[in-house]
Amino acid sequence: MTLGKPLQGATSEECAARVMDTIPLVMRFIRADMRVHNAASLSIPQLRSLAFLNRSPGASLSDLAEHLGVTCATASATTERLVQRNLVQRSDDPQERRRVLLNLTQEGKHHLKQSQDQTRTHIADLLTGLTEEQISHIEEGLALLKNVFEQTELKPPQQ
Repeated sequence: MTLGKPLQGATSEECAARVMDTIPLVMRFIRADMRVHNAASLSIPQLRSLAFLNRSPGASLSDLAEHLGVTCATASATTERLVQRNLVQRSDDPQERRRVLLNLTQEGKHHLKQSQDQTRTHIADLLTGLTEEQISHIEEGLALLKNVFEQTELKPPQQ
């Protein structure tokens, strides 16, 4: 397996271009792999919904719609299918009557974990051809990238 050489002294713009080239490729792989494991089971929007609700228990329908980039009606239809399969539980917000809170059921958590575990194993298999040093470089880069983007969740994006 050949890997592109890291750019020595790369600018933030060059690094940003690499991030924009790489992350979609990784996400396409993850989505395709999860789709294979769930071919007859769940759609990618349904899996994304489960993952979002796992990270954001008690999220509202509008929170989910925003995450998926769809209308509330579309998110509601997706949620309804997950509720019917006992993967998501809907409940009324005690403080705001018109707001619905969404949470994963135990079965939903199990299904998501199983799917993520299978894809994680497949990614690990792909990485076995790398040296310890290469894996260490990836780990360091991902940790830095995660730290940078976690900061954006604390403040709204600038326009």
